[in-house]
Amino acid sequence: MSRYLARYMVSRYFSSVPSRPLHVCVVGSGPAGFYTADKLLKAHEGARVDIIDRLPTPFGLVRSGVAPDHPETKIAINQFSRVAQHERCSFYGNVKLGSDLLLSELRDLYHVVVLAYGAESDKDLGIPGETLSGIYSAREFVWWYNGHPDYSGLKPDLKSTDTAVILGQGNVALDVARILLRPTTELASTDIARHALSALEESSIRKVFLIGRRGPVQAALTAKELREVLGIKNVHIRIKESDMSVTPADEEEMKNSRARKRIYELLSKAAAAAGTSKSDPDQRELHFVFFRQPDRFLESNERKGYVSGVNLEKTILDSTESGKQIAVGTGEFEDLNGSLMLKAIGYKSVPINGLPFDHKKGAVPNVSGRVVSQTLENLSQTEPGLYVCGWLKRGPVGIIATNLYCAEETVGSISEDIEKGVFKSSKAGSKGLMQLLEKREVKKVDFSGWEKIDAKEQQMGNERNKPREKLVTWKDLLAAAAAN
Repeated sequence: MSRYLARYMVSRYFSSVPSRPLHVCVVGSGPAGFYTADKLLKAHEGARVDIIDRLPTPFGLVRSGVAPDHPETKIAINQFSRVAQHERCSFYGNVKLGSDLLLSELRDLYHVVVLAYGAESDKDLGIPGETLSGIYSAREFVWWYNGHPDYSGLKPDLKSTDTAVILGQGNVALDVARILLRPTTELASTDIARHALSALEESSIRKVFLIGRRGPVQAALTAKELREVLGIKNVHIRIKESDMSVTPADEEEMKNSRARKRIYELLSKAAAAAGTSKSDPDQRELHFVFFRQPDRFLESNERKGYVSGVNLEKTILDSTESGKQIAVGTGEFEDLNGSLMLKAIGYKSVPINGLPFDHKKGAVPNVSGRVVSQTLENLSQTEPGLYVCGWLKRGPVGIIATNLYCAEETVGSISEDIEKGVFKSSKAGSKGLMQLLEKREVKKVDFSGWEKIDAKEQQMGNERNKPREKLVTWKDLLAAAAAN
């Protein structure tokens, strides 16, 4: 469904529905949640939307996932704040679905429940040694430097090695590499967490390796992110010339994708420049390593239980029937030493009780956002009033703006169901939620509480010439929200 058709349908369906309270609960206050709330509020004057989140702070990955040196990406917070301040919208943080509230309880209280809580776990490589100390997911590392309260206590060792190995070559991998290599004098004026800045200032990391299973033509990154990491001051880019050779299948891929061609051109230019640059022992290095896949992590002989490197298998590309090229192991192996390993292989959504879940796809089975309970003889049976949006709906792919179109589709499905008369019964909505939270003594944080946190962070940041100094513990966040 095009976004223009979705808008037309929303307008048509809602205008035909009698004005009456429609109680909606959106679980998750990231981009998917806020875009869904925004579109519902605009489309239906009778909609009352409550947004709940397990964190005391709103905005999801815009706050905890976007790199601190990308402030322009965080401008979306301004739009989301206007949504939260709408007279028919409320935000309640520090409310956890699954413990403070059950999904079945939310469905009893609201006509519509939209699950948009994203992906808060990680994919596994499933190789030996993965539980060794010194191995982190990129999500954990990103949440650490962004001051997420769940990971502010993480203590990655940046002093004991000069080498960091990042498994993956997507945009998250590039973000992590950039934070490790960028001068801390530049990071100091961002909203990076203070504990992370202090650790980076004392870091011994001088070489970062980005490992990819396939070649430069298939690298899962964007030209914008690539240009930025290639342009870091005083960083030598290292790419093996042999890795840049292309096959007819590669040529075909670039012919069919302008983006892939542009990325290959940028990497080729960097590889050529690397071949003429002089080596400087004090300069930092970024190595793009292609055609390698991790086979097992290596345990240190000196420090039992700690990683000392990774064993990589060389790969070649094999074309499938669909024309896609996949990496196939060759049986040749090599070791890459390093005691800091970061897995940037993808996020994973977490299922909750009472919710159908496709563990293979890492998403909730759905048809245009309607949650599917089962499929019999190619007919999908959906759960009335239960919807998904964002990564929980489509898997952990796409940029922030992708959630806008995703929300349009889900709201279009809600619109259709309203016209069909699916939501006829009366519901308690916000009033019932407040009673339940009060009974369970849940210390919810409303939007005014967030504004107190926001003001405190900006004040602390102003003292250090930063846009904000984040509060990074649950205790400090809740205390700031409750302050008079």
